[in-house]
Amino acid sequence: MSERTVLISGAGVGGPTLAYWLARYGFRVTVVERAQGLRSSGNPVDVRGRAVDVAERMGLLSRLREAATGTTGVSLVNASGRRIGRIDMRAMQQAGEVELPRGDLASILYQASRDHAEFLFDDSISTLAQDEHGVEVTFDRAAPRRFDLVIGADGLHSTTRRLAFAAESGLVHHMGLYVATTPLGGRPGPGRDVLMHNTPGKTVAVSPTPSGDLAFFLYRSPAEPGFDHRDTEQHKRLLTRAFADVSWRAPELLERVRTAEDLYFDSVSQVRLPRWWNGRVGLLGDAASCVSLFGDGSTLAMTGAFTLAEELAAAPDDLQAAFRRYEITHRRLVDPKQRNLGQASALLVPATRRGILARNLAIRLWPAVAVAARLRRTLSRPPAAPRHPQSK
Repeated sequence: MSERTVLISGAGVGGPTLAYWLARYGFRVTVVERAQGLRSSGNPVDVRGRAVDVAERMGLLSRLREAATGTTGVSLVNASGRRIGRIDMRAMQQAGEVELPRGDLASILYQASRDHAEFLFDDSISTLAQDEHGVEVTFDRAAPRRFDLVIGADGLHSTTRRLAFAAESGLVHHMGLYVATTPLGGRPGPGRDVLMHNTPGKTVAVSPTPSGDLAFFLYRSPAEPGFDHRDTEQHKRLLTRAFADVSWRAPELLERVRTAEDLYFDSVSQVRLPRWWNGRVGLLGDAASCVSLFGDGSTLAMTGAFTLAEELAAAPDDLQAAFRRYEITHRRLVDPKQRNLGQASALLVPATRRGILARNLAIRLWPAVAVAARLRRTLSRPPAAPRHPQSK
C-alpha cells in the first residue's frame, strides 16, 4: 500500500489528536488551521473517561495534570459576594479526570503531533472537489494539492462541512444561549473555587486557572439576527447589552471585555447530521456533532479521533467501511450527551428567579442526593462475571 495522504482542517483538540494517531499508523498528514496560531482563550474543559486512556497512550497524562486548573468547587454568590451555596466538584469527578484550560489542552496536543505532521497556520480550505481516487483541495494561501481523504475537525462553524455537505441551515441548531470567556491576566486568585453569580437567564463567573483568573459569561437569548462568530466588536456589544443590569463583579468584568484582545464568544449550538462522511470527506468533533459547552466536547473529540484513526488504519482501502464503523461506535457516546443540554443549562443558568431558588435549594441538599444516586447506581449494577481460572 502506498502512503496515504490526509488533510485535517482544524488544529484545536480533535485535529492534532487525529494527526498524531494517523501518523503513527503510517499516514502522511497535513493540518490546516485558519488562525495564525493556537487560541489561548476558551472555557476550562474536561478530559475524562476514554479520553484519559487516549492521553495516557500518547504519553501526555502527566503534562495534562501539570496544567490542571485545580478547581475544587463552584461557590454560588449573591450580589454582595456572600456565598449562598457550593458544589463540591471533587465529589463529582470520575477517576483520572483532568480539568484544564482549553488553550493548554490544544497546545499540549499540538506539541505532541507537530513533529509527525505538516501544519499550515493562517490558511483555510477554499474548495473541495473529490472523485473516486482522491480530493482536489484549494486553499486561501497555499498552492492547490490533492489528498486521499480530508477530515474536517474545524468546529461548530466548519468550513469542511459547508463545502462537502450542505449550508449551515438545518444542521446547526441554536440552543437559546450565548457564552463568552476572556482571561483576566495577573496572578491567580487565592481560592480554587469558581465564583458564580446568577440573575434570571444570566450567569457571570470567575474561574481560577494556573495562568490567572478567567471571566465567564453565559446568558439566554434567541438567535441574534446577523450574528457573525468572527466579529469581536459585535460580540462586545452583545455582551455589554446583555449584562448591563447585572451586579456583583459584572460591571468590572465588562470593562475588561471592552478592551479585551482575546475574547471568545459564540452561540451555544448543536450540530446534528444524518451522516458524518461524504465520499472521501469525513467530520470529527464539533464539526460532526457539536454538543456545545455542556457535553464533554474535548473528551469526545479526543476519543473520536482515536476511534477514527483506528478504523482508517484497519481499512485504508475501504474508506466507506472505516467511516461507517467510526460513526456507529462514536455515536454511542455522542447521542446521550446531546440529550443532556436541558438539565445542564437549568443548573448553570436558571431562566427565572424561582428556578434559581430551586437550584440553590437542590445544591444545599446535594451531598445527600449524590450519595443516594451513587448507591442506586451501585445496587443496580449487575455483578461482575466470574473470571475463568485460565484467563489472564
